[in-house]
Amino acid sequence: MGKIENEIRFLKIYAGLLTLVCVGLAAAIFILVSNTKFDEIDVERINVLEKDGTLRLVISNKERQHPGVMDGITYEERRGKRPPGLMFFNEKGDELGGLVFDGNSDKGQGGSLTFDKFRGDQTIQFIHEEGKDETYFAGLKMSDQNMPLNDLIKKQKEISDLPTKEAQDSAYQALRDQGLLMTERLRLGKERDKSSIIKMKDAKGRVRLELKVEAEGAASISFLDESGKVVQRFP
Repeated sequence: MGKIENEIRFLKIYAGLLTLVCVGLAAAIFILVSNTKFDEIDVERINVLEKDGTLRLVISNKERQHPGVMDGITYEERRGKRPPGLMFFNEKGDELGGLVFDGNSDKGQGGSLTFDKFRGDQTIQFIHEEGKDETYFAGLKMSDQNMPLNDLIKKQKEISDLPTKEAQDSAYQALRDQGLLMTERLRLGKERDKSSIIKMKDAKGRVRLELKVEAEGAASISFLDESGKVVQRFP
């Protein structure tokens, strides 16, 4: 009986020492990794988290890029389809903007830095947008974004189920007239025709004031009515 007790006592001491060694080894590895300097890292995706596990930043290639999330709904249909780059998330866990670049010879290329409205899509976008014909827009876009993104997506699905294109167009126009669709309000930059422009638009996306310098040097200021007709131009 005494022999068995001694063996049990030995096993307990052995297990305790082994546990201490494992804990110490894990702590040493953690400290080593936490303070390690890397000259170069090959990685497909990096997640930056808060201490409570909330996702705040994703750095990723295209295949593993975050598809986006709003109000707890992840847009799975976009998984693997978004450009590589950085995606930022707020304290609620919703996407709030990103920095992405993509392109190839078949479709052109571009880059974009965006800032999103709370529970919505981008309101500010710095962009290079190039077609496969090598013409491009480079500049700044500012937009109205008044409907929560998930509500907009639900509405778009409802409209897509309408029986005719005329009915769909009418439904979209109704949303546009109510100011519920994303609407570009300001465009500033270099256009595809090589002119430089500032276009200011009303809440329905109609250009009402345009400042333009043609590639050849001719400059103009144009005022437009709601139908797009120029009502006054200088010079």
